[in-house]
Amino acid sequence: MYPPTRVPQKTPFQRQVDAMPNKNVDETSATAATAFKHANEAIIITDRHNRVVDVNPAFCELTGFTLEEVLHKTPEAFSILPLNTGHAQELMREEYRLRDRSKHQVSYRGHDGKYYPGMMSVNRVRDAQARVDHHVVVLADLSAIPAHARHLSREVYFDALTGLPNLQLLTRLIQESIQHADQKAQPLAICSLDIDFFQTVNERLGGQVGDILLASFAQRVSHLLFGDDVLARVGGDEFVLLLHHDVDDAFFEKLLTAIRQPIVIEGQSIYLTVSLGVTLYPRDHVQGDVLLRHANQAMYRAKQRGRDTFHFFDPDLDRMLQVRHEQRQRFIDAINHDELRLYFQPQVDMRSGRVVGVEALIRWQHPEQGLLPPGDFLPIIDTSSLEVDLGEWVLTQALEQLTKWQALGIVIPVSVNISPTHLLASGFSQRLAELLERYPQVSPDMLKLEVLESAAMHDVEAALKNIARCQSLGVGFAIDDFGTGFSSLTHLRQLPVNLIKIDQSFVRDMLIDANDMAIVESVIYMANRFERPMLAEGVETLEHAKALMKLGCHLAQGFGIARPMPPEALPEWLASWPKRADWQALAAR
Repeated sequence: MYPPTRVPQKTPFQRQVDAMPNKNVDETSATAATAFKHANEAIIITDRHNRVVDVNPAFCELTGFTLEEVLHKTPEAFSILPLNTGHAQELMREEYRLRDRSKHQVSYRGHDGKYYPGMMSVNRVRDAQARVDHHVVVLADLSAIPAHARHLSREVYFDALTGLPNLQLLTRLIQESIQHADQKAQPLAICSLDIDFFQTVNERLGGQVGDILLASFAQRVSHLLFGDDVLARVGGDEFVLLLHHDVDDAFFEKLLTAIRQPIVIEGQSIYLTVSLGVTLYPRDHVQGDVLLRHANQAMYRAKQRGRDTFHFFDPDLDRMLQVRHEQRQRFIDAINHDELRLYFQPQVDMRSGRVVGVEALIRWQHPEQGLLPPGDFLPIIDTSSLEVDLGEWVLTQALEQLTKWQALGIVIPVSVNISPTHLLASGFSQRLAELLERYPQVSPDMLKLEVLESAAMHDVEAALKNIARCQSLGVGFAIDDFGTGFSSLTHLRQLPVNLIKIDQSFVRDMLIDANDMAIVESVIYMANRFERPMLAEGVETLEHAKALMKLGCHLAQGFGIARPMPPEALPEWLASWPKRADWQALAAR
């Protein structure tokens, strides 16, 4: 039970309630009195001379003092003192005198007679004539230290330079704040704050002035906080804010604006800015250490955006990135554990019926999900360095397979898809030359590289150099999915490719869609004008083949000819292909 509280006269708190509009006075008075009585933080009401006229039960429970014991005394008289004596005490008194709202770290005497750290917020309340009427003092407990650890020295939990909670105490405060937020269904913001270019400032001013600057900065930010908000120092110029109230863009804009104001040290005005990262609990519903890490991630994002700004952590985006990271790690395992496979789809000359090559197509033989097509996993590694790892694996496997086929008397070129990331990687042509040297029995002209038209759009100059170097090794190049880019004609003129592949999305519907037919006709016309060989993908029927031949395209691949197959199935398919009377009849025509 709380110690009994006797109020001999109406307090400023009660007078404030009495001054409210009459029609709601009873309801408002009851609500305000309930809030005062049941608040978690200790509240002290002092008069214009800063002498106590009322305290709430939380104060009595925290300190062990009754109202009678502190009535008409100043907070200093019952042992609420600055953390440091001397200058710190004078500074607190000066702030109290000059500011209507101030905030200070203090030590207070607990109910067991020992001293504990606290945060004291003082709000001066004025009457209608702007005269000081009373003060509302909130004392927040910062002693989130287990009882068995309270005998430890203060240095274990507080930063020596600024007097702020350090990382060790902060982790405890975050955990308590989470529990409080859960119990009271109240918001909590964890903010990682880093001073921009502080190292440069510190080197210019010297370490001693730098320390004064950090202490002044900490004091400034502390004065901007409310109630039981906490500022902690967790590194050289790294701070963390715990905010126990709703925050929005406007709040952080005001905070950044206040921080930008100059700090005067030894007659010199010093301007600081900060990068601020924010995560909001319970939207970001994770443990305390993870909350702190998320706030740091958001802070680094603010730095990437140019500094002197703030950035909110997005838990939905983070979950998506985490899933993507796990998927990529699983794909690395697939490469290392030999779960990937190459399938091969034949390419034919429809005029002669001759097989002119095969395209290597990647598959994933997943131990649980079965054989996966590339659309199920290639987007996972898009634009990442894994594209280079996969590309090297495919090139190695293709050369290995060419060697095995040649041993069986099958001499047939293999086309390999190269991603833009891989093609434009530094040392691509050199690495290709090293792979070719490992398989001297394979002629370089048996390897064809296919690059998406979009690959050249990233960096045309680099693409031209790499293509030219590879062609000097004897390796041919083709533009894949031609017609889907924005600059097809430009690429056709610039890129020294040996083959143009017409995208299957146009070929597949060319017989039923006039627009697709027009695109196919245009691509074939351009390729013929530039005297470039072309191959149509997506040839599913003889009707497709006949139409393409009529337009002047004679090379094709697609389901109508053969579906992609494992390498061991190719010899049998090659033996059966000449027996396909329908396609051979087409060639005879």
